[in-house]
Amino acid sequence: VQLQASGGGLVQAGDSLRLSCVVSGRTSSVTVMGWFRQAPGKERELTAHISWSGGSTYYADSVKGRFTISRDNAKNTVYLEMNSLEPEDTAVYYCAARLGTGWSIRVYEYDYWGQGTLVTVSS
Repeated sequence: VQLQASGGGLVQAGDSLRLSCVVSGRTSSVTVMGWFRQAPGKERELTAHISWSGGSTYYADSVKGRFTISRDNAKNTVYLEMNSLEPEDTAVYYCAARLGTGWSIRVYEYDYWGQGTLVTVSS
């Protein structure tokens, strides 16, 4: 499974941004897709995940109500729509694929990772 993330950039507080992650290879093996982020000096954390087949979603409290994760199975693409961005959202964002059963918020339970895309939110 290969993941290609894109869409990051420099925005101002309150702006919106949409990240995309194209999934290729053995997509039939994917059960959950997640968007993680890692800010400077901090650990990588999950922001949201979505089941590949059914579309069920989960959001971290820090982004709930502002971020929306979605997927387009026809395009093998997962999106993260980010609204009302805050300087605290500044981080490198990674998409990740989980092949195991069930959901997970743990970094080590995701099997494949994209290269990361930088989101910088200025105040």
